[in-house]
Amino acid sequence: MKTAKEAVKTLLERLPDKCTIEDIQYHLYVIEKVQRGIERAEKEGAIEQEEVEKRLSKWVLK
Repeated sequence: MKTAKEAVKTLLERLPDKCTIEDIQYHLYVIEKVQRGIERAEKEGAIEQEEVEKRLSKWVLK
Protein backbone atom coordinates (compact mmCIF):
# COMPACT_ATOMS: atom_id res chain seq x y z
CA MET A 1 0.00 0.00 0.00
CA LYS A 2 1.25 3.45 -0.86
CA THR A 3 2.04 5.96 1.81
CA ALA A 4 0.05 9.19 1.86
CA LYS A 5 3.06 11.05 0.51
CA GLU A 6 3.45 8.60 -2.37
CA ALA A 7 -0.26 8.88 -3.19
CA VAL A 8 -0.03 12.67 -3.32
CA LYS A 9 3.05 12.53 -5.53
CA THR A 10 1.29 10.14 -7.93
CA LEU A 11 -1.78 12.35 -8.00
CA LEU A 12 0.23 15.49 -8.72
CA GLU A 13 2.05 13.75 -11.56
CA ARG A 14 -1.27 12.75 -13.15
CA LEU A 15 -3.08 16.08 -12.86
CA PRO A 16 -2.63 18.72 -15.55
CA ASP A 17 -0.20 21.56 -14.87
CA LYS A 18 -3.03 24.11 -14.91
CA CYS A 19 -5.13 22.40 -12.22
CA THR A 20 -6.34 24.47 -9.30
CA ILE A 21 -5.89 23.92 -5.57
CA GLU A 22 -9.58 22.99 -5.50
CA ASP A 23 -8.95 20.29 -8.14
CA ILE A 24 -6.19 18.83 -5.99
CA GLN A 25 -8.34 18.96 -2.85
CA TYR A 26 -11.22 17.25 -4.65
CA HIS A 27 -9.04 14.42 -5.93
CA LEU A 28 -7.47 13.92 -2.50
CA TYR A 29 -10.96 13.78 -0.98
CA VAL A 30 -12.06 11.13 -3.49
CA ILE A 31 -8.92 9.05 -2.90
CA GLU A 32 -9.49 9.16 0.86
CA LYS A 33 -13.14 8.14 0.54
CA VAL A 34 -12.30 5.23 -1.76
CA GLN A 35 -9.54 4.03 0.59
CA ARG A 36 -11.89 4.21 3.57
CA GLY A 37 -14.53 2.28 1.63
CA ILE A 38 -12.07 -0.45 0.72
CA GLU A 39 -10.84 -0.70 4.31
CA ARG A 40 -14.41 -0.88 5.60
CA ALA A 41 -15.33 -3.56 3.08
CA GLU A 42 -12.29 -5.61 4.09
CA LYS A 43 -13.13 -5.21 7.78
CA GLU A 44 -16.91 -5.57 7.71
CA GLY A 45 -17.43 -7.47 4.48
CA ALA A 46 -19.17 -6.43 1.31
CA ILE A 47 -22.44 -7.30 -0.40
CA GLU A 48 -22.51 -9.05 -3.77
CA GLN A 49 -23.94 -7.12 -6.73
CA GLU A 50 -26.93 -9.47 -7.02
CA GLU A 51 -27.85 -8.89 -3.37
CA VAL A 52 -27.61 -5.12 -3.81
CA GLU A 53 -29.89 -5.28 -6.84
CA LYS A 54 -32.37 -7.45 -4.93
CA ARG A 55 -32.43 -5.06 -1.96
CA LEU A 56 -32.78 -1.98 -4.14
CA SER A 57 -35.34 -3.42 -6.55
CA LYS A 58 -38.25 -2.09 -4.51
CA TRP A 59 -36.84 1.45 -4.80
CA VAL A 60 -36.09 1.42 -8.53
CA LEU A 61 -38.81 2.68 -10.86
CA LYS A 62 -39.41 0.56 -13.93
